[in-house]
Amino acid sequence: MSNTLNSGLQTRHLTMMGLGSAIGAGLFLGTGVGIQAAGPAVIIAYVIAGAVTVCIMRMLAEMVASRPSSGSFATYADQAFGAWAGFSVGWAYWFMQVLIIGVEITGASAIISGWFGIAPWIPALIAVVFFAAINLAAVRGFGEFEFWFALIKVAAIVVFLVVGVLMVVGLFPGMDAVGFSNIDAVGFVPNGIGGIATAMLAVAFAFGGIELVTIAAAESENPQEAVSAAIRSAIWRIAVFYIGSVLLIILLLPYDQIAGADSAAESPFTLVLQRANVSGAATIMEVVIALALLSACNAQLYGNSRLLYSMARGNDAPAYFAKTNEAGVPVRAVLVSIFFGFVSVAMQWWNPPGLLTFLLNAVGGILIAIWTMVILSYIRLHPQLVASGEITNVRMWGYPWLPWATLATLGGFITLMLFDDGGRAELLSALVIVGVIVVVSLIVHRGKASAPAHMA
Repeated sequence: MSNTLNSGLQTRHLTMMGLGSAIGAGLFLGTGVGIQAAGPAVIIAYVIAGAVTVCIMRMLAEMVASRPSSGSFATYADQAFGAWAGFSVGWAYWFMQVLIIGVEITGASAIISGWFGIAPWIPALIAVVFFAAINLAAVRGFGEFEFWFALIKVAAIVVFLVVGVLMVVGLFPGMDAVGFSNIDAVGFVPNGIGGIATAMLAVAFAFGGIELVTIAAAESENPQEAVSAAIRSAIWRIAVFYIGSVLLIILLLPYDQIAGADSAAESPFTLVLQRANVSGAATIMEVVIALALLSACNAQLYGNSRLLYSMARGNDAPAYFAKTNEAGVPVRAVLVSIFFGFVSVAMQWWNPPGLLTFLLNAVGGILIAIWTMVILSYIRLHPQLVASGEITNVRMWGYPWLPWATLATLGGFITLMLFDDGGRAELLSALVIVGVIVVVSLIVHRGKASAPAHMA
């Protein structure tokens, strides 16, 4: 056993890992929720959410390029505000990802079990074992697998975009041009400013997951160059996929046919393909959604294991998890992350009254807390990076006004959540969980300094 990671990931691996983690069932099943709330004006909500994500990722890119660390935002919170902050951010993100992993495996196994007429726990168990084998392989092998795994759903989205554009302009066989007729029928803002505000809550976290790129950057061959190229590529591809897909759905489907979907058959993507007379559209989307869930789950298991490894090196987790094998894989961190992922899956089926709902409600609020700490860490660390000469050519734009503007926008998201019943429940759940983690961090690190190993 050693305690160092290998550097086997390439830029294309990082890019696809970001895509794989951020593009899940939310795109294919949840898109209709925002459209139903705001109508065509939902595009405004996606643009604002995308702009916030771009700025946060650019801040992270600057810090990662200057001080590469598999702890990413947890490490930078530690460096900016002390051990309590690194502990809190790291464990909050790890906990959030465990919950998401459980939801993704449960969703995918429900779809797959329906194909074969078997109990859902069977494909769930197979998926967990399979991902364990992939994540225990050398990081280059993992990166190559995730590249091709994520590429499948990326290809599916590209095909959808091509078909959709042809349908809009009237070049698709057997169809006349749709143009802007569906938008004209309801107007651009059918539900007013309030509808856009409601849609913001639905899409605010659409791009969550892309931050995984910054965790993986520490195992890339050239972190300074790779993280900048990967984040830039992943951000704009995700923006095109989300905003492009939503725009086509708005153009191609009547407003009264678009709603949230509980199954692939109800997905707006399926409805568009059915209008194009694509045979077996619902089945095709079931396959894509199952692959999207599994790909995101695989990438997040990787991110959680590396984050746990980094926290162990910084005395924020048991030192037992700071060891790697000869291939540079933190085997113990991988296994415990998979174990708790499976515990999360078991909770989906056990579903103790109130507990699971409370925990899942916290996901959005925890992500806001982590993004807030990323911005605050950047604002504090940027002058240090400049003064020490660590700063590279990978930089955030418009310091300090743009980081503060991004923080203010996050504050706007929180304000909207306070006026929404579901949003208040998310904030309350997150406040309780993050509050408990912060209290534990203060107890664990009382009177202690950060471990040098936690630093980049």
